[in-house]
Amino acid sequence: MNHIKAIAFDLYGTLFDVHSVIDQCEQRFPGRGREISTLWRQKQLEYTWLRSLMNRYVTFEQATEDALRYTCRHLKLDLNEETHAALCDAYLKLRPFPEVPETLAHLKARGLKLAVLSNGSPHSIASVVGHAGLRDSFDHLLSVDPVRIFKPHDRAYELAEGAFGLSRAAILFVSSNAWDATGARYFGFPTAWINRAGNTFDEMGQRPDWELSGLNGLSKLFDGA
Repeated sequence: MNHIKAIAFDLYGTLFDVHSVIDQCEQRFPGRGREISTLWRQKQLEYTWLRSLMNRYVTFEQATEDALRYTCRHLKLDLNEETHAALCDAYLKLRPFPEVPETLAHLKARGLKLAVLSNGSPHSIASVVGHAGLRDSFDHLLSVDPVRIFKPHDRAYELAEGAFGLSRAAILFVSSNAWDATGARYFGFPTAWINRAGNTFDEMGQRPDWELSGLNGLSKLFDGA
């Protein structure tokens, strides 16, 4: 791992649990929390990909709000404006996975440069990271907003290359999303796929360099364990 000088992390689902919104969904719609969260996340992702294909960019917050409205209409749930605002606010306060703070501290102590590279807007990234008290863990918080297209487009991954001032071969990209790890691998980043749920990697012509069951596997990689 000596050739790796920096790490770029996906945010949603990789460092932070997108389904930590289930609690808020359950409070608003008892018995429907997991169902809402699952469909909401699915539509959120679809909307980012479709908007990129149509060249109709909106911020990640807008895509998230639109996905929630669709989810509640589809599930025939009455979504008033107060509930809509409360649930979208929950997306700005996601919980990190348990191993994340310690792993980031370990990697930073090794002298690695760390960044978030996310489809989120600058506001959403700063809110999620700041709420968890992890802002000082990162050298850069990188949003796709300046290039106005979502991952897995190459222009999104170029943001990390530019911010670090390193060749892509020296930047490890880490994501729990197979589509994201695939896009990063096509771009030329070495990649680590965080596979907490024991999923099957997508068949899109690439494979991650490393498959790990949690973020703490990165510490073992860099320690040579």
